[in-house]
Amino acid sequence: MMRSAAFVMLSLTGLLAACGESPQNLTQSKKPDATAYSGAAKVYMVSGWTAGDKTSWEQQLRARGQKQNDYSR
Repeated sequence: MMRSAAFVMLSLTGLLAACGESPQNLTQSKKPDATAYSGAAKVYMVSGWTAGDKTSWEQQLRARGQKQNDYSR
């Protein structure tokens, strides 16, 4: 009888401890995200695009999108 009561108390405390919620705090990353047109490694750069130039970045995106456009073929 004593063992079963101890087992019940132990299992109840285990269940109650499992129901607790740990705090979920947002943390700031160490550095802010860079803009998409700011640059990449030279290996991944397309010719005709200069790193840091927003207009050339937009032109490259338009050109890439036109290659995927079925109506312009």
